[in-house]
Amino acid sequence: MGELEELKARFFKAYANLPEPEREQVVAIVDDKQYSWDRANAEISDNTELGIKILKKMKQLGIL
Repeated sequence: MGELEELKARFFKAYANLPEPEREQVVAIVDDKQYSWDRANAEISDNTELGIKILKKMKQLGIL
């Protein structure tokens, strides 16, 4: 499993364990824009370039 796939797995596990209200909270700021857990989940699920940036930012912040 590559680093990106491992980060995705860790993200999805963390996301699944979050209470619904927490999913609306900002989890990362990428390119001066704020992203909630819900938005991050959508981007990461769709394998977008933004999703990859969010994963890398979350790793940098020690969230993943």
